[in-house]
Amino acid sequence: MKKFIKWGLLLAFLAGAFWLGNLLWFKPFNLNHFVDREGIKFMMENPEALTQMRMFDKFGIKGHNRELNDASDAKGLEMFDRLEEIRATLNTYDDEDLSVSQLQTKAIMNWMLDSAVELKDFRHHGYPVNQLFGVQNGFPTFMESAHQIHSEGDAEDYIVRLTKVQTKFEQVLEGLKIREEKGIVPPTFVIEKVLEEMNNFVAQPVTENILYTSFVEKIAKVEDMEAATRESLTEQVAATIKSDVHPAYGLFIDYFNYLKPLSTQEAGVWKFPDGDKFYRLALKGYTTVDKDPEEIHNIGLAEVDRIQTEMLNVLAAEGYDPAAGFETVWQQVVDEERFYYPDTDQGRQQILEDYADIIEEIEAGMNAAFATRAQAEVVVKRIPEFKEKTAPGAYYQRPALDGSRPGTFYANLYDIKATPKFGMRTLAYHEAVPGHHWQGSISQELEDIPFIRTMLPFTAYSEGWALYSERLAWELGFQKDPFDNLGRLQAELFRAVRLVVDTGIHAKRWTREQAIDYMARNTGIAMTDVVSEIERYIVNPGQACAYKVGMMEILRLRAHAKQALGDRFDLREFHDVVLTNGAVPLEILGQLVDGYIESKS
Repeated sequence: MKKFIKWGLLLAFLAGAFWLGNLLWFKPFNLNHFVDREGIKFMMENPEALTQMRMFDKFGIKGHNRELNDASDAKGLEMFDRLEEIRATLNTYDDEDLSVSQLQTKAIMNWMLDSAVELKDFRHHGYPVNQLFGVQNGFPTFMESAHQIHSEGDAEDYIVRLTKVQTKFEQVLEGLKIREEKGIVPPTFVIEKVLEEMNNFVAQPVTENILYTSFVEKIAKVEDMEAATRESLTEQVAATIKSDVHPAYGLFIDYFNYLKPLSTQEAGVWKFPDGDKFYRLALKGYTTVDKDPEEIHNIGLAEVDRIQTEMLNVLAAEGYDPAAGFETVWQQVVDEERFYYPDTDQGRQQILEDYADIIEEIEAGMNAAFATRAQAEVVVKRIPEFKEKTAPGAYYQRPALDGSRPGTFYANLYDIKATPKFGMRTLAYHEAVPGHHWQGSISQELEDIPFIRTMLPFTAYSEGWALYSERLAWELGFQKDPFDNLGRLQAELFRAVRLVVDTGIHAKRWTREQAIDYMARNTGIAMTDVVSEIERYIVNPGQACAYKVGMMEILRLRAHAKQALGDRFDLREFHDVVLTNGAVPLEILGQLVDGYIESKS
């Protein structure tokens, strides 16, 4: 809360300065102030982020809650130009004048800015509207999860935002047409799934639409609001969905119906202009290491062999016959009904309750491994049903900075077979404790580094930590049941397979079907998850490789520190080094660990 007040006051002050045209354009003497100022300037132009963070609400500043982000191509280009300017100014700060922390900040920001600027010429290489993410499902999710309603004014802001959705969709559509001109067209299956999602959204009765139901739920909790006012506002929401939101979706539906005959089933980004170079940059951006796709592919193949062998050894000890081969033996396991909940509403509710119990148990047993713990609470929720069919198996949302929203572990309960009991502990450790929730919340709660460093999204670091957390929980004795350990190994196997299929699709020109076949044969996960995962890698090249690369590097650094320090190695101290500097590129994480070793020596 202290940090929230500090940054809230600073943001409020600088907001006034921004509108007066003062202060924000002069170079500060302090590098940290410069970095924070530039981050604040970006946030000031990102009303949706301001709503999610809720840093202004406590001070009665809510004008941003009536606005949506500018998604135009011109705004995107302007952002890249500004990043180049920021990088130039950042490097005018002399290293000799900087503290150790400031040198770290400069190195981290330079790494991030260099990577972003490298992608400037490839800014249209992607599918901003796809079956996994995009404004068509991001907007309803944002309004449901982030837009708070505590007063009549908040409700009116909600309605104003609904009236502005068509403008935002038009801006996104402009970018889609630029991509079409460049020959960057989504695969046919992506278009088909997006059309299905949007047609279902529009066909759904307004009173069942998430934009309506979430509004009704929120406004019902507003105290001292007259029934007539509540009824009038609710009627306005229903009318605005029909008059503004549905026509916005109609723009996309018409365009994708036009685009479908122009598409093919080719899945990899190799088909883009200069696609091979783009993929290498995407890999580097996500993994924060400069490895050739072929090297990553081969690491994946070797890890798949190693983990499958380890799993077969565990299965043999449990009475299964490893001679039948991994695919056959693992299929025997996943076919056993004892590992699944009932395919009912009650069964799904029990899953959520059991996840909460797992998290509570491990939170109580982490003192031996962690000196620093997250202060924010974490809760478990079901992924909203309107998007769970194409959503991943789980994901995590950070808590609000003001403490008004806890961290949230979202679980996909669409296919009950995708949630075997033996995989639940591992997933809870990954998404919540000590995984994403602790890493993200600890970073967000840091006091002595620039604010922007607490929010940076280095995927190899954050996902590498979450995957490392799965193994750490096993090492600490939280997966004593052999089948829980098999769940852990399967999760790691899943990430190793990702190295193979992501590089296979985008560098080796595998088809969607080849990738699905490889993942199905080598992981044993539910086919619904296999398909959604492969389709995720197709629309987000390189990201899937970050998990295993990050985990392997954290394990390597831990082993390096243990070897260098011997009896002086302290696991709690090592975890502090990893977690209390915010998210960083893996190269810089290595430098931090080397600094820790030197300080202990």
